[in-house]
Amino acid sequence: MMGAPRVLFVNQTGVMSGAEYVLANLAAHWPGASAFLLEGGPLADVLRRQGLDVVVAPSGAQLGAIRRDRTLLAALPLVRRLQKLVFAIAAAARGHDVVYANSQKAFLLCALASFFFRRPLVWHLHDIMNERHFGGMQRRLQILLANRRAASVIVPSRAAADAFIEAGGRAERVRVVPNGIVLTPPQAVDRASLGLPQGPLVGVFSRLAPWKGQHVVLDALKALPDVQCILVGSALFGEDAYRQELEATVEREGLGERVRFLGQRNDVPVLMQAVDGVIHSSIDPEPFGLTIVEAMLAGTPVIATDCGASSEILDGGKAGKLVPPGDADALAKAVRDLFSDPRPFRERATVGRERVNAVYGVDTMRETIARIVKAAAG
Repeated sequence: MMGAPRVLFVNQTGVMSGAEYVLANLAAHWPGASAFLLEGGPLADVLRRQGLDVVVAPSGAQLGAIRRDRTLLAALPLVRRLQKLVFAIAAAARGHDVVYANSQKAFLLCALASFFFRRPLVWHLHDIMNERHFGGMQRRLQILLANRRAASVIVPSRAAADAFIEAGGRAERVRVVPNGIVLTPPQAVDRASLGLPQGPLVGVFSRLAPWKGQHVVLDALKALPDVQCILVGSALFGEDAYRQELEATVEREGLGERVRFLGQRNDVPVLMQAVDGVIHSSIDPEPFGLTIVEAMLAGTPVIATDCGASSEILDGGKAGKLVPPGDADALAKAVRDLFSDPRPFRERATVGRERVNAVYGVDTMRETIARIVKAAAG
């Protein structure tokens, strides 16, 4: 990345989730890059190990009160703190060529700070800009600031681009760049060494949140008495009540012998290779679906809900099985078909692995975004 602009990456949370893994992959080996995090956490350690200078907002930004689906009035008690953050971001930006906001709240603050730092601002939008995830006032403010302050708006899929434009965003600002992952070859795995059961086994790899649809998977399992399931992921953003609901459902429906909650894991690629199928169960449109790509790379059959970017990633169903979102019966039938006749699913999995290697490599993502950032700096 010779001659790369000096970039200040700004991110809201320090918790490692989908957008944060993308940021970590993107920022690696970026000369002269720094990071400004509104909250501390594991992401700060990851970025420091990659050689970035990392600044964490003093005492944390405490922006949890500003929920995407709520009015901005919830932020009024935080006005003084937000003002300090805006000025801190503006001060940090002066030593860089481009400011890169990697989250929705980070972009809001960076856009306000851009009136003071006079540097190009790039927004990496990792969300579907619709009423399900954002309140009306928030959408209008974000679109207004994006249209007036962002040099480019990077989105991971055509579905995310269409939602942004439909909300009023300027189409000429949008750049579709699929999220990239490190391309590693599959390896031999042993279920016993991983503590996993033998027999038909599927896995769901996602944070525990209502819109991720784990409850639909549990409903489907009621019709699949011979199938076991692992749920990999935690409730990260105030969604502990949902985890408790899932656990209560498992107990109430007698699924305790077949469903395991594994929490956050660092060996997701290995676990994906160990299961017979990966289920992506989101009931609302996904802006991307990194776990789908990871499962495709693992060579494991994928069953995904047909909303958001899933069909785009799975090439219209050529690389995986698509089912309607929120339809437990359709999901149960797809899982039943997987175990009764696995050959078509394995053929799709082979296509999926080839597609990942051709389209979704991390180097492709880095090179494309580097060109966008360089153009913004110019």
